[in-house]
Amino acid sequence: PKDVKALTHTGTISGHSLQILEAVDAVNKEQKKILLRKLAAFFGQELAGRRIAVWGLAFKPRTDDMREAPSIDLINGLIEAGATVVAHDPEARENAQLIFGDRIEYRDDHYACLDGADALCVCTEWSVYRRPDFGQVAERLKGLNIFDGRNLYDETRLKKQGIRYFAIGRGEALPV
Repeated sequence: PKDVKALTHTGTISGHSLQILEAVDAVNKEQKKILLRKLAAFFGQELAGRRIAVWGLAFKPRTDDMREAPSIDLINGLIEAGATVVAHDPEARENAQLIFGDRIEYRDDHYACLDGADALCVCTEWSVYRRPDFGQVAERLKGLNIFDGRNLYDETRLKKQGIRYFAIGRGEALPV
């Protein structure tokens, strides 16, 4: 998204309308709203009072950069809807605190943010999230619901654990 914005800006200053890149930017913005819409559809638009765990705050793994991170739109939407957000990220916690302050809870251990959560949202594909102990995930989540924004997991394996799996373009279907 940062590169698309930079190229669009360059085109604008040069007097050229780069409509394809403008369309890509619009699609990128809409993509960031999908997990929130899936959560709202699943919970019948009743997110107030829900506890939602978020794995991954940074824009991408191995960075603390949160510019254009999908987690920002998701978390802001959850807060606005009255949900409690508990988050983990291996590197971006300090930057997240600059954005969210104490409006969300932070955990040093990614499994700890699952405790009592109605759902888990995966926003960044950090290696620590790629192969979690799903037994521990199922044990700690109150609601056995994973909303995966990075398509990391095998739906069949999760169903065997009793976990409902919603991903981008696959997993259980929900209106968005």
